[in-house]
Amino acid sequence: APQIVNDGITVAKEVDLEDPLENTGAKLIQEVASKTKDTAGDGTTTATVIAQALIKEGLKNVAAGANPVALRKGLDKATAFLVKEIETVAQPVAGEAIAQVATVSSGNDEEVGNMIAEAMNKVTKDGVITVEESKSLATELDVVEGMQIDRGFISPYFVTDQERQIVEFDNAAILITDKKISAIADLVPVLEKVARDSKPLLIIAEDLESEALATLVVNKARGVLNAAAIKAPGFGDRRKQMLQDIAVLTSGQVISEEVGLSLDSVDLDMLGSAEKITIGKENTTIVSGSGNSGDIAKRVEQLRKQLAETDSEYDSEKLQERIAKLAGGVAVIKVGAATETELKDRKLRIEDALNATKAAVDEGIVPGGGTTLIHLAKNLADFRTQLSDEEQVAADIFAKALEAPLCQLANNAGVEGSVIVEKVRDTEFNVGYNALTDEFGDMIAAGIID
Repeated sequence: APQIVNDGITVAKEVDLEDPLENTGAKLIQEVASKTKDTAGDGTTTATVIAQALIKEGLKNVAAGANPVALRKGLDKATAFLVKEIETVAQPVAGEAIAQVATVSSGNDEEVGNMIAEAMNKVTKDGVITVEESKSLATELDVVEGMQIDRGFISPYFVTDQERQIVEFDNAAILITDKKISAIADLVPVLEKVARDSKPLLIIAEDLESEALATLVVNKARGVLNAAAIKAPGFGDRRKQMLQDIAVLTSGQVISEEVGLSLDSVDLDMLGSAEKITIGKENTTIVSGSGNSGDIAKRVEQLRKQLAETDSEYDSEKLQERIAKLAGGVAVIKVGAATETELKDRKLRIEDALNATKAAVDEGIVPGGGTTLIHLAKNLADFRTQLSDEEQVAADIFAKALEAPLCQLANNAGVEGSVIVEKVRDTEFNVGYNALTDEFGDMIAAGIID
């Protein structure tokens, strides 16, 4: 089916040439776009244009007798220099600038820009923002505050709000265990202590078998104890880790035989607590757990170390999710559109915008529209004097390639690219060419940001 596309990598992926030699070149460019997408999340078109200019100028020089090994060394040195230069000129991004970055990356869609900025503001930089397809026409933002566990109530008899079919507890105690609870005798000591305290109780356990479950339901129906139970999230070792996360967040302990704790020895101070708990059919949300902020920070740091060391994409995703649940929050952008084709295009744009915005918050912003690259090319002129003669040729190739994005942008807008490049070269650092208005001005003030 045809696609609406405004994204370099999507176009590049579709190129497949009959001539094997030509196709090698196409695959090289696809690799450039793909690596850029993985590293920065966006900027694939710019990377493609620069790569093409580097190859074109590089091959021209090799054909004229330049040493390819020396060229490669020179390009590597020039790249390292340019990366440092960009780090020096990058400005931190905050407030309205976050929305501007997101707007530019989503193809100048202000609604999306503001939505991404709002999501990042609510879940903080440790949070997780995901993009999903919506069943409706509208694009909406759904923010889950607190920790969401993908487990719902074990029995519908626990429901406290019949209309919404949910369990709602305020200032509740939480029993966290990795055991399967089968006999009610195991639970009686805990239930008696909590009942004296008049607090609702959430039980998180591997499972609750019929006798224990029936007793809880009967006690709730009689008004003796307001309780509910859910199964522990995850499986195997991951389950133990997730229970530990919940314990840290709620200032409780995991009741486990591995650490010498059994249910009959549980004291009230071993239970976690939270200001608000909402349990649905499929999810449970714990808001404002009473965990110590220092302990939570320490736990997050541990998870970050594990994240840095893992090679598995699946583990990395799960660790990121756990960090978000402890430190930030989870936001879901639900993308709506009138047709499937439009939906795919919009979802792609929003994912690009989200990645670019995260990169901007982490590393800062620079004037967009190819402007920064033109000014960096000027800096290469000073740097090239530190290189050998053959490596200097590589620096010159790079300087010329850095002009390519602005040149292409101007040509696409119907003006002479080389003239625009010369004009921008003679201006101040922030000043560039706005193709939309056909004027020169401060790019950051105009919201044209990279």
